[in-house]
Amino acid sequence: MSSQIRSIQWRDDAIYVIDQTLLPTAEKTIEIKHVDQLISAIQKLAVRGAPALGVAGAYGVVLALDEAATAHWDSDRLSSEIDRLRDARPTAVNLAWGVNQVRPLISQGREAVLNAAMNLAQADQLSNLAMGNIGADWLLHRIGDRPLNLLTHCNTGSLATTGTGTALGVIKELAKRGKIKEVFADETRPLLQGSRLTAWELSKAQIPYRIQPDGAAAMAILSGKVDAALIGADRIAKNGDSANKIGSLGVALACHIAKIPFLVVAPESSVDRSIADGSSIHIEIRADAEITHIAGKQMAPEGAKTFNPAFDVTPARFITAVITELRAYDIEAGESL
Repeated sequence: MSSQIRSIQWRDDAIYVIDQTLLPTAEKTIEIKHVDQLISAIQKLAVRGAPALGVAGAYGVVLALDEAATAHWDSDRLSSEIDRLRDARPTAVNLAWGVNQVRPLISQGREAVLNAAMNLAQADQLSNLAMGNIGADWLLHRIGDRPLNLLTHCNTGSLATTGTGTALGVIKELAKRGKIKEVFADETRPLLQGSRLTAWELSKAQIPYRIQPDGAAAMAILSGKVDAALIGADRIAKNGDSANKIGSLGVALACHIAKIPFLVVAPESSVDRSIADGSSIHIEIRADAEITHIAGKQMAPEGAKTFNPAFDVTPARFITAVITELRAYDIEAGESL
């Protein structure tokens, strides 16, 4: 079951992460003991998902302290390395949040920082369970107490968190209650987090699913095959505008036309109340090779230019509700976060 999946752990003075770039054909754990290693793992998406990145950022501060002690960094070098880690993926607010949660404790010593990081991981697990229950209750109340066909985009499960997941955590909770008929998992181009990661988790959890091309999502929704769609978020503005994996906006638009619920499920730590709306969210643009090559094989003309944003921003007017570990925010009624 997915509860046995631990995407990120701290043990023996190191971070251990499942290398998500190798799934589903190989299950390999990476040992990370240096800040450079962690930044590389984050940027190549060996570890990903907003809540998991928050925990990785917190543990990374401990790595920085250990490296500072052995490599004799001065305080300026230590601060610079922590800044590099914090900024490794600019769209994902949780990474910076995790770093900022433990950084003020550096003056209290390494153990204080490590304990705070471990507490963040434990809190994330509890948060996942709360989101699962709140989201499941919301959907069954809104749609009806019956088995549901749900659509999800990218990966929002145990691989993206330290627990059961955000949007996928809601699906897992519904499955426990016997309320899942089938899950439509978008493949999630260009790196296929849906077909590689979400399908892997659903298979382990024995939840019925089918994979579909991203381009099939609108057809599935508008033809009545889907009761609701659930996604995660890497950053949510105060008004509800939500940044998530590229392709999320198209799903939201289709749900809006079909008049079915479109839910964003994310922890409170993904809510950035310092920004009024999504126009302030920086969107990461990734390498051309992710589009022009597949598994190292060239699939486009030499020198082809690409437009490869990692995320898009769904305006609040296309979001039905935002589910956090605290409550359901009624975005369609104009409620802000």
